[in-house]
Amino acid sequence: MSAPSVEVRLVKAGRTKIRYPAEVLADDGTRLTVRAPWAADGVRDFGFVRFEPGDVFTEHYWRDRWYAVKEVRAGDGALKGWYCDVTRPAAVDGDRGELVVEDLDLDLWVSADGSEVLRLDEDEFAASGLAERDPAAAAAALAALDALEALARAGALPGAQAGGPGTGSR
Repeated sequence: MSAPSVEVRLVKAGRTKIRYPAEVLADDGTRLTVRAPWAADGVRDFGFVRFEPGDVFTEHYWRDRWYAVKEVRAGDGALKGWYCDVTRPAAVDGDRGELVVEDLDLDLWVSADGSEVLRLDEDEFAASGLAERDPAAAAAALAALDALEALARAGALPGAQAGGPGTGSR
């Protein structure tokens, strides 16, 4: 029997940025955890990490939180780190088998050992105009970035193992 699957659809500025199939690992009604291979074409080099074919993402989405956390592993299983997206709460359309997530531009990168915690794309967020169009959503997004950074610095991101540098329990 095969594991259940869902199609993840990432929306940005009202348009679908990417969609890809993912295996559902868990769904408790609030948090949905899926696993998917790197879905983009080719390599994406950010300078601090490279995403490439063979990488595997274990992605955690919440229906009640303004972020998603993606644990990134190389094809050989080595942990690269966590890429965290500030998003509106995830919406699941069970009839269509689709998980829809609206990206709000802000991101956080956390290295595998937890020593590097980088706030990303704050300029894109400012330029997006969200603060003018939807001040409440902008405030929730900024609070979510702060919450993610606090979780990262406490070693409390999903998948973090107790005992290592920059890591702790869930």
